[in-house]
Amino acid sequence: MAESLIIDQEADKAAQYQQLLPQIEALISYEEDLIANLSNIAGALKQAMDFFWVGFYIVKGEQLVLGPYQGPIACTRIAKGRGVCGTAWAEGKTQLVADVEQFPGHIACSSDSKSEIVVPLIVAGTVKMILDVDSNHLNDFDATDQKYLEQLMDILAKQL
Repeated sequence: MAESLIIDQEADKAAQYQQLLPQIEALISYEEDLIANLSNIAGALKQAMDFFWVGFYIVKGEQLVLGPYQGPIACTRIAKGRGVCGTAWAEGKTQLVADVEQFPGHIACSSDSKSEIVVPLIVAGTVKMILDVDSNHLNDFDATDQKYLEQLMDILAKQL
């Protein structure tokens, strides 16, 4: 079955997220496989929001391990507390970074990445994975992105 997204590219960012999230929820509601769902979520976010890089890191033991993503080649493993992703995991809260070069201990998987938002998925008080979204523009993420990407992770958590 072919899937397609319907997003008004002329709408503001909040309206685009409001159109996108129900479509993602419908897309993953009938599939039990986590990797398939993460792959489709990454693809939907990249396509609809035109992010530079979007993907998931899954907690495996004492590391975040690269999961499904869309974009250039990425770091494969990240230690807890290291970089933006490791910090989101360690703190269990969203990291909104206007300029990655100013973030202490930033891991430069791509020199083209300029700003980043990282959202943890928390189940029963434990971070299970994180959503990492990068932009090739400075200060590209804001409270709107945070609100809707956190809602997306809540939707995904219900599927686990």
